Amino acid sequence: MALDLKELRQLTAPELAEKEKQLVQELFNLRFQLGTGRLENPMQVRKTKRDIARLKTVLREVAQKDARAKG
Repeated sequence: MALDLKELRQLTAPELAEKEKQLVQELFNLRFQLGTGRLENPMQVRKTKRDIARLKTVLREVAQKDARAKG
């Protein structure tokens, strides 16, 4: 589930926060599967971590944009 930056930037802050919760839960599940030896594609952990980082970057951009608009 590689996230596209264009799609992420179109989402609102609450939607981004919800997406982040989902990705963190997915990462937990992937790590659990990795630990038990049931994960078929170990690269999925790396992809999910990068998706989380991408999402947090967009969240920060939105927060800075809102701060500039208010101040």
